[in-house]
Amino acid sequence: MSSTYHTVLTIAGSDSGGCAGIQADIKSISANGGYAASVITATTAQNTQGVTDIHAIPIPHLIAQMEAVFDDIDFNAVKIGMLHSAEVIDTVQSTLAKHDAKNIVLDPVMVATSGDKLIDDIAVERLRAFLPHVTLITPNIPEAEILIGHNITLDNIESTAQEIGEKYQVSVLLKGGHLAFTEVMTDALYNHRTGKVTLIQNTAIETINTHGTGCSLSSSIATYLARGETLETAVVKGCNYLNKAIDAGKDKVLGKGHGPVHHFGVIDA
Repeated sequence: MSSTYHTVLTIAGSDSGGCAGIQADIKSISANGGYAASVITATTAQNTQGVTDIHAIPIPHLIAQMEAVFDDIDFNAVKIGMLHSAEVIDTVQSTLAKHDAKNIVLDPVMVATSGDKLIDDIAVERLRAFLPHVTLITPNIPEAEILIGHNITLDNIESTAQEIGEKYQVSVLLKGGHLAFTEVMTDALYNHRTGKVTLIQNTAIETINTHGTGCSLSSSIATYLARGETLETAVVKGCNYLNKAIDAGKDKVLGKGHGPVHHFGVIDA
């Protein structure tokens, strides 16, 4: 008897160091029971200490990658990472619409760890226009503050998740990892379809090995959606998986900087 995979397409940049981007996505999708295919938007010269060069994939080849996989494979979910220009955003949006892609999880990468913006103002506006066309966005605090225009604290994380969701007509997982360190990590999920806000809490883990956490989380959520879970269940399972992967890799040493989570150190998410 034949069976099918839980297929997830990741559209993102390549991290030569293997901690984030396409490489982290493929590991996270695989660890959570999905089959990963990929479309690469850019290659980076990158390691645990930072990015030294970026090479954008030409738009015709970006389109060719997307058309090749969509013409052959039925995807149960799509994860989107960094889209570095307005042209790339428009290309990805139009191609996904053409193929009626479903369960789209967008990690709106806009701000570096240093606090510097990674995309220009035109691209930010195109990204804002794209948000209502996806299933879920997973901004961290600095990214969410760009989207909503005010400071975010633990006291207003729930109301802000709802505020962003209503403004952009999309479900939102607002990640609290950039808030002041406490013993409990708090994220807020706003389900735009139901209007419900859910707090998700996990034990905070002190470690420098957090390179690629956003990529890994959004990919794991997309995988659980591909497996047929509801939005709330997919997000909770994804957050739990990431927390355990961080814990499993907290004492690992890779390179001289911020290492990755241990994607396959989790037996049961």
